[in-house]
Parts: sequence; C-alpha cells; structure tokens
Amino acid sequence: MSTPWLGSLKKSFVDVPVDAANGNAIPTTDFLDAAESLTTLFDVLGSVAFTPVKNDILGNIKKIRDRQRAAPAESETLQALVINELKTKKHVASEGLLWLVRGLDFTAQALRANVDAPTQELADSFRAAYGNTLKPHHSFLVKPIFNAAMSATPYRKDFYSKLGSQSPESDPALKEWVTALQNQVQILKDFQLTKEAKW
Repeated sequence: MSTPWLGSLKKSFVDVPVDAANGNAIPTTDFLDAAESLTTLFDVLGSVAFTPVKNDILGNIKKIRDRQRAAPAESETLQALVINELKTKKHVASEGLLWLVRGLDFTAQALRANVDAPTQELADSFRAAYGNTLKPHHSFLVKPIFNAAMSATPYRKDFYSKLGSQSPESDPALKEWVTALQNQVQILKDFQLTKEAKW
C-alpha cells in the first residue's frame, strides 16, 4: 500500500531502469521525470522556505533538458550526455547534473535517516543531511536560506500524514522509493568522480 503522494508522482525512481550491463547507465528522460516529480515533496513540506530548494532542483533539471534537446542522440543516458557535452568544451548540463545530484542526495539522506529512525524529527534529519551534502558547497549567502528551510520542516507525524502515510514503518513503498533514489544518486556520484566526467 503506497501513500497518495507516491501514487500521484508522474514518475517514480523505482520505475527508472538502470542498465547494469552498460555501466549502470541511467536514461535521461526517465530520471529527469522522476526528479521533477520528487520536487512535489517540497510542496508537501508546506513551507515557502523550501521554494529555493525546489527551484534549485528544477533549474538544474532545465539545464540538463536543454542539452538533451540540443543533442538528443548523444544524451539518451545521463552518463552519455555528460561525456558528450564535455567533448564540446562546455559543461552547463554537466554542472547542472552535479548540483541536481547534490540536491537529490540531500533529500535522499534526509528521508533515509528519518525512515530509519522512528523517533527522529524531520528538522534533525534534514539538518544533518544538509551538513553532509549541500552545505560544504554553498556560499555564506545561500546557507541561511537553506537553514531557514530546515527550521521550517513540519513535525514528523504531520509530514507523514500529509504524505498519506501513518509512518514510514507502515509504508514499504516509501522505503522502496527512497532506496531507488539513493541507488541512482550513488551511481551518479561515482560516475562524477571519474576522469571522463570532469571538466
């Protein structure tokens, strides 16, 4: 039984096929659709403080989609898109993907921590995840915006009831979604550490 929120997603990370036989290639369109669907989570969090987080993710998705539209044959997977864009001596979409992965990693770590710790409040999960993912890369101008968002998270029980779930313990579909998201984020983080993904 999945939450109404999960059921409302246009695309779930669970449904993004990862091609293990082809270097864990991740299809660009499926992944971007799932990432775009994830941003509705920030609406569920219910605070305007999360608008910058949501807009940041959507802005990075747009950079990658722009490159995909410009060179569709070279952009079927995220890995191919990055490698082919870097050959042109540009890195707009590649940098967009780097920041998108950081934003998704932040979300995945926050939710994983919260799903795994039944007594942890959302603000604590999100604050710890921010420290591990985005904070080291943010300027002193951006950090207060994100800190405000962390402080604006709803109480745990309110958040899960807004998702349409009693708790993550009672919702295997939510755990499956978080696991799929984490897996794809890790594949992309590993790829971004390779020489061919550097600019």
